[in-house]
Amino acid sequence: MPRRRVVARREVDPDAIFNSTLVAKFVNSLMSQGKKTVAEGIFYAAMDLIKKKANDDPLKVFKKAVENVKPVLEVKTRRVGGANYQVPVEVNRSRQQSLSIRWLINYARDRNEKSMRERLANELLDASNNRGGAIKKKDDTHRMAEANKAFAHYRW
Repeated sequence: MPRRRVVARREVDPDAIFNSTLVAKFVNSLMSQGKKTVAEGIFYAAMDLIKKKANDDPLKVFKKAVENVKPVLEVKTRRVGGANYQVPVEVNRSRQQSLSIRWLINYARDRNEKSMRERLANELLDASNNRGGAIKKKDDTHRMAEANKAFAHYRW
């Protein structure tokens, strides 16, 4: 974290098929070891599966899934007088998006389907219907913030 200036946020170029920066960020997060074409193949194949299963626009399902997973509150540890408190704080908009993308990808990887395409498609469908691991993570985060709202006055 620099002390002098605020670091400028880099803008991600939109992807080729859906022309969406959200899709481009998701593909970049899905990518491992610099293999972007593999990540794009997985994502677009998952979108095709969503189109078949949901009979709906896959981009709309994807955006709804990301929107449903975005957390509003989270807890941060604050040390006051030798004791650590879990202080609930509101989540920044860009952090909301990055957390939701990260949770969707991690819980898709943990699923039991055969291929990553199926895992990702099913996790996105579940998240758009307010089910699945990523939604559970969001609810747990909100529950933790709600339980610790007595320490909200330690917010900085």
